[in-house]
Amino acid sequence: MRIKSVLLAVLVTAGIVIPPPAVATADPSDWVAPLSTRGRYIVDAAGDRFKLKAANWHGASGTWTGSGDVNDPAAHHAGEIAYQTPLGLDRASIDTIIDGLAELGLNSVRLPFSNAMIHDTRPVPDLPANPELRGLTPLRVYDRVVARLTARGFAVILNNHTTTSRWCCGLDGNERWNTAQTEQQWQDDWLFMARRYAANKRVAGADLYNEVRRNVFDDPNWGWGNGTDWQRASQRVADRILTEANPDLLLIVEGINWTGLPVDGLPHGRPTLEPARTLSHTLVDSGKLVYSAHFYGYTGPNHSGATGTGETHDPRYRELSPQELRDVLYRQAFFVSAETGKHYTAPLWISEFGEGRHTTDAASRAWFENFVGYLAETDTDFAYWPAVGFHEGSTGNGWSLLSWDASGRRVDVLDGTDWRGPAWRRLVNAPSRTGWIPETERWSMLNLDYADFQASRKVRAMTDWNPGARKGACPDGQRLTGLSHTGNRGLCTGRLAAPAGYAVVRGETYVDTDWASGYTKVQCPPDHAAVGYSVTGSAFSALLCGRSTTPLGRTGRTVWFDRGDNRPSGSPGGDFASGHYKGQCAPGEYVAGVAYTGRLGSNRTPDALLCRA
Repeated sequence: MRIKSVLLAVLVTAGIVIPPPAVATADPSDWVAPLSTRGRYIVDAAGDRFKLKAANWHGASGTWTGSGDVNDPAAHHAGEIAYQTPLGLDRASIDTIIDGLAELGLNSVRLPFSNAMIHDTRPVPDLPANPELRGLTPLRVYDRVVARLTARGFAVILNNHTTTSRWCCGLDGNERWNTAQTEQQWQDDWLFMARRYAANKRVAGADLYNEVRRNVFDDPNWGWGNGTDWQRASQRVADRILTEANPDLLLIVEGINWTGLPVDGLPHGRPTLEPARTLSHTLVDSGKLVYSAHFYGYTGPNHSGATGTGETHDPRYRELSPQELRDVLYRQAFFVSAETGKHYTAPLWISEFGEGRHTTDAASRAWFENFVGYLAETDTDFAYWPAVGFHEGSTGNGWSLLSWDASGRRVDVLDGTDWRGPAWRRLVNAPSRTGWIPETERWSMLNLDYADFQASRKVRAMTDWNPGARKGACPDGQRLTGLSHTGNRGLCTGRLAAPAGYAVVRGETYVDTDWASGYTKVQCPPDHAAVGYSVTGSAFSALLCGRSTTPLGRTGRTVWFDRGDNRPSGSPGGDFASGHYKGQCAPGEYVAGVAYTGRLGSNRTPDALLCRA
């Protein structure tokens, strides 16, 4: 490599070749932990943009293919055996690998692990390039890698990649968070990992589960309220992590990777993040949610990526025209960061994409160029798959950014022989939003379809404020701004101080004007704004009113929504109850009351809001 560099310098001096633009070696330490979000951006503790420029350092999640001797490299993906540790530690020291990551312009690492790895008490085999790791368990090796990455300034994203230590991602027992273990065990393992690194603020995020997909028998879903509901499961574990283990972590939710049987004529596809448009996450701490998606050229919006068995006639991403690709990417994922001021607005992290250095297929190369161009154009956070791999005489898997042979010799994406190099330079050098990001209006959805949905820490600490009913409460600092006529959905907004106290109102005690004649009116006391509501079945049952720290306006208007939507121009916050009539106060107003009727056929669902300035 040194000889090659000297030769290149001589040729440049002679005017024979023009060097490609350099990638500045990253200084990942120039940020203040912990991380949070403002609108579509991740920011550090100073409020400055922190764009995740990451790669996946895999291996602790497992490389064994599921057949053959687990100790035989030939039984591991591409012959790359990792011993349930980050790959390559037998060939290069931890710091040598981290040096390479910095040279590529990266500031963060997605670090996959398996649940099995956490619990494996056997020491790993000797790793010749890192003799100080001798006798350690896989988890303690993982600890050492986390410690070295963060000491060098990298942000580390913990990624629960698999349950068992097997290569992902097919019908491998790792299809869902609860396929090979109970949901309780999955939650407990996450609390263990979140607590383990809680004192290290550069451990910045928890990527909750990788590529949730169909197993042999059933599909994951988004919002059905059952045991395969990924939206519900991710919401629950995220809130547990924030409230019980580590309030500083970003919580990263990947879309659904696959549903249905990949057979022509049967329904199947890759929902990705599309369901978030109508049912998003509201975490107990606003400003901690990041959405994630994966894209590879050999898969497609309705193509599993298989060849032979499981292959359908749907197009792969690499077969789409550039405009078709942009349209599909936007629909499946990029809308969450592009469409600001919605309940689903969040930073988008493309936490896996990649292509091989030995790829000669023109369509695959064009896909990679187009996809990298779209990442750069949209200023989207990314993590390449994978960071580290093996090579033998420059042959091998070839997908990694950095590869070492058995003697410790390295090849990499910027060595001048890799066709991906120019695209990588364009990506890491692309113009990006930097500096301080102002606070934005937050919008949050409440969903009482199946259970309580109390996104307020203060309300969670209260006794049950309406026993027997399903209750929703806005995150602390937000107020209720909209309700659906049916469907039990609500919309919250605002950046206010948490209420000074609460009042639960079920009747007309505080009604001061007949703002909905002939209807039962439930109204907050003076200087209180609605911050929550409850339902019994589909019937409205109570308002939770938060006392404002400053006086509130007393004049208002009635917003009816029993026969159609009644929302402000532009629908700020987005459609929070798709398929149902919705009422919403205007910006600068607060919900002071809800009206309903008990007339025959009404079901006592909300019909009107009292909106006051």
